[in-house]
Amino acid sequence: MFQNLIVPVDGSDVSMKSLKKVAELARADAAKVTLVYVSDPLPPIAYADSTMGVVFTDTEHKKTCEAFAKKVLAKSAEKLGKGLVIDTRHVFHVNLYEGIIEAAKKSKGDVIVMASHKNTGLKGIMLGSETHAVIVHTKLPVLVLG
Repeated sequence: MFQNLIVPVDGSDVSMKSLKKVAELARADAAKVTLVYVSDPLPPIAYADSTMGVVFTDTEHKKTCEAFAKKVLAKSAEKLGKGLVIDTRHVFHVNLYEGIIEAAKKSKGDVIVMASHKNTGLKGIMLGSETHAVIVHTKLPVLVLG
């Protein structure tokens, strides 16, 4: 049914637990799995007070993001297990959902498989949902694992 599963990962427990089902889906269809990690391209600025700030350079930020993404993607690939074709993609994008959709297009994915953090009620309204944003903005089908 599917040939390339696009799977955003962030290293969270929810993300890691969903990989068991992703592996089952991939094996059932002999599909490739493309793991995606999205980093914010803008370095954070932490202010100690109103006149002095601790600034991270673009180079330092990118290096740190690359190292963290590499760890998360490797850990996720390991969790999927052996016998699968796995690709990894690290994307820099200001908006998480747009980074996921961008990676799906570049990887020629045919479905996006996402874990749900199940934020409901006021927490869901205040925090929003990246899964919801992906569903609304992509033309690909989105499979949500709960």
